[in-house]
Amino acid sequence: MPPQPDCVSAWREAVRLVDQQSQHHAYNVIIDVVDPLARASLADPVIAAVDAFHQAHDAKRIETVANTIFPAGLYRRYGFPNFFDRFRDNVLPKVRGKKPTWSGYYFERMMLLPQAQGEPLNQLEEIIGRLKNPNVRALNKFELSVFDPLRDVDDSPYGGQCLSFASFKLIGEGADRRLGLTAMYRNHYYIEKLLGNLIGLGRLLDFVATEAKIPRGSLTIVSTHAKIDTDKWNRSAILPMLSACDQASAQLLATAP
Repeated sequence: MPPQPDCVSAWREAVRLVDQQSQHHAYNVIIDVVDPLARASLADPVIAAVDAFHQAHDAKRIETVANTIFPAGLYRRYGFPNFFDRFRDNVLPKVRGKKPTWSGYYFERMMLLPQAQGEPLNQLEEIIGRLKNPNVRALNKFELSVFDPLRDVDDSPYGGQCLSFASFKLIGEGADRRLGLTAMYRNHYYIEKLLGNLIGLGRLLDFVATEAKIPRGSLTIVSTHAKIDTDKWNRSAILPMLSACDQASAQLLATAP
């Protein structure tokens, strides 16, 4: 699909295009967001409408989905690198106690990658360190692994992690250089998850760019399988929600300076 200026526009256009396909699903959908921090909070009327729809149908809230990728509140409160310790010591024990079979936050996998020997690897801290190191010459090698075959290969067609991999890229030259992020999903629910995923990944990109002191670039998502999900609602509920979102966007554009 053509590049979109912000998270809301990217979500709405992706939903529209996938919904037009046979059986309302598609393969290898590529979404590009020029500014993934634009229209990326509950202050936006479209995001508020989608969040209210999720709440009414007992689905994951927008901020809940975004926080599985990047805990922005912890980062704002404790800063880098202290928020890593807060997440590991304060957040994870509470969640694990409630869900013993839980497969983990995406952010946990990013900062606590198991190794054959020694302590788990903090992939994010390592990527930031190499981005800041002028001696690093491999400028296309800032990869972030999420999929874990030991935990994630089972008989469930959809359950468990859906974000598989992410790749940070230095794009452009000199003063025009920006840090971009490409994320790959093996399976993607576009109604319940996509908008929160866009917001969370945008915050993750902004965090790495800020700490590496590199201007933030665009966000790209590759959904190897995308679906207009109806597990928690039916199509008769989705269509009015999308219509309300379109009206909210139109009103916002009409009042923009």
